[in-house]
Amino acid sequence: MTRLLAFFFILTVPFFFSQKKDTAVLISEVKIDAYKKPAPFMASTKSVTVISESLLDLNPPERLMEAVNQIAGARMEERSPTSYRISIRGSTLRSPFGVRNIKVYLDDFILSDASGNTYFNVISPKLINRMEVYKGPESGDYGAVTGGTVLLQTRRSDHLSAGVAIGSYRTFDQHFDIARQEGKHFFELFQNYYQTDSYREQSAVKRQQIYLKDHFKYAPRASLNAIVLLSDLDYETPGGLTLNQMESDRKQARPSAGGIPGAKEQHAGIRNKMILAGISHETAINSYFSHFLLVQGSYVDFKNPFITNFENRFERNFALRTHFNFEKSWDQISLAWRLGFEGGHQNILVKNYNNNKGIQGNPQNFDQLKNNSGFYFLSQKLNFNEKLFTDISISLNSNSYEWERMYPVSEEVRIKFKKQWLPNIGVTYLLGKGFSVRGKIGKGNSAPTGEEIRSSNQEFNADLVPEYGWNKEVGIRKQFGSAVFIEGSYFDFRMKDAIVRRQNESGQEYFANQGNIAQKGVEILFESKSFNLKNNILSSFKFRFSGNFYDFKFKNYKQLDNDFSENEVTGVPKTSISSLFNVVFFKKLSIDYSHYYTSKIPLNDANSVWSASSLVGNIRLGFPIQIDRTQLNVHLQIQNLYNTDYVAGFDINAFGNRFYNPAAKRNFMLGTNFEF
Repeated sequence: MTRLLAFFFILTVPFFFSQKKDTAVLISEVKIDAYKKPAPFMASTKSVTVISESLLDLNPPERLMEAVNQIAGARMEERSPTSYRISIRGSTLRSPFGVRNIKVYLDDFILSDASGNTYFNVISPKLINRMEVYKGPESGDYGAVTGGTVLLQTRRSDHLSAGVAIGSYRTFDQHFDIARQEGKHFFELFQNYYQTDSYREQSAVKRQQIYLKDHFKYAPRASLNAIVLLSDLDYETPGGLTLNQMESDRKQARPSAGGIPGAKEQHAGIRNKMILAGISHETAINSYFSHFLLVQGSYVDFKNPFITNFENRFERNFALRTHFNFEKSWDQISLAWRLGFEGGHQNILVKNYNNNKGIQGNPQNFDQLKNNSGFYFLSQKLNFNEKLFTDISISLNSNSYEWERMYPVSEEVRIKFKKQWLPNIGVTYLLGKGFSVRGKIGKGNSAPTGEEIRSSNQEFNADLVPEYGWNKEVGIRKQFGSAVFIEGSYFDFRMKDAIVRRQNESGQEYFANQGNIAQKGVEILFESKSFNLKNNILSSFKFRFSGNFYDFKFKNYKQLDNDFSENEVTGVPKTSISSLFNVVFFKKLSIDYSHYYTSKIPLNDANSVWSASSLVGNIRLGFPIQIDRTQLNVHLQIQNLYNTDYVAGFDINAFGNRFYNPAAKRNFMLGTNFEF
């Protein structure tokens, strides 16, 4: 730990001796969108972080992990290539696959399904121009989640680019992106193709995507937005290893054991074809009132050859969101109200067969699963004298399931969870220019997703209930001149009926409510502007440092004869620290030098097995070349610069101690991007 702190100190030394600065924008100077509730970052009552385009440039073509992991309180994990989880304050406790317990929006539209599951990996990182990450329960405008909310934004100004990249493990990426204003229409067309053989056996990936949107401002105070997203994702899953297996051969896929075949033999993988289409309408009724309406639908064709079965899943999703808005300002007071509803319906047909080495065999179980969820919400923003900012909201949330087993027997079950009132109150006070303090209290509630109610053990779990809890937090934001920004926050979240993951001897998962969890933590951010050194050799530099320090413990947690009370929460590191140092040489060559430190992690609820801590470094070099009106941006990325043996995503509570999914050793990506 001493060496780690010394290393970060060395990186920060040049910052304190800088004198000049340019006009680069600090996060404290941006405005958050907050789903059509814009606010200056310094005045926001929310625990929010913005991931800008410059941070997104840290990502390799296949994932958003490097950018997300620069955020205090957020952690993105990769169990195998394209198998991602996002943790906001420890929320991957129940996410062996996909993103759960976090609400995800894409521009106006809802990427999460009605049950709360999100296929985050269908989105190409190149499509995203900016992200807003909201930590902890938001209730009100975003409904019932306990983890957080993520807003993904595509381009909003003219842009034309195309790019290609090649890298280690036969990686190839190509994309095309055009965004343009044409009369009353602003449209964007994005296309991406990506493939790689990846580091481990049985982990090849192929992804194709097309995204089209049109913003039609047909009247001075009215507009229509439409999107179509087509994604075809095919990737292999190598499976988790034991520690001995990983130390023997990090590249191997899960081998056969005890009569159960291995991942390679069974051609384990995911094939996910998805189409999402929607339209939204926004209009100002008069000077004070406006209305918003969104309607969308999606279809998912999901195939999962697994070790023990071959699953076909066909999902039909429908969602609606609407709200009326009122805004008025006086001399020293501004007021905004929002009254609305968001709801979704999901209909899933699941068919499980024997897996005969990647080919469907005899049928096992056929099930129909229907989910209805929704929430009514009322929110108010009341600001006084541009010093005191308040945001008060409440939502009434409902969720229900219908399950029908059609084969081999006939069986029906209906569950309707108790409706939940979820309040949320936030207050920010500006003590001076660039100096604010805030406080927040809110309740979160997260029902089981469809994949938890009917998990891979193919049983319907009627005993699962939503997890819920109250979150309290305080924070401070301080900007020093226009050069440095510091943010710190402390939260205390008490979760009840927490949903945790289990695995049986075949590797099939199931879920259970297990007692209470106390989640306490401190999160910090320290960043500088880009300082112009007015030197022909070392032209400019900037620095970013973030970290979170957690104390997450189980409370009143008993499993059979075992008492896990006061154990550390599974899968959550106590300490995560990230740093980013950017320097520009010769006014051209840009170098991003980043580090990610993660402390040891408990891998099972008993805390009998822990991971090792890890420090991973990456570097990205970029060089622009101007050719007439075209800028050619050449970049070289080196991931895992120090060739560290580490795991980017663990299988927590894995049967047989198969916790480990080894990450790639040092690897390279060389690419070029044309901007016209």
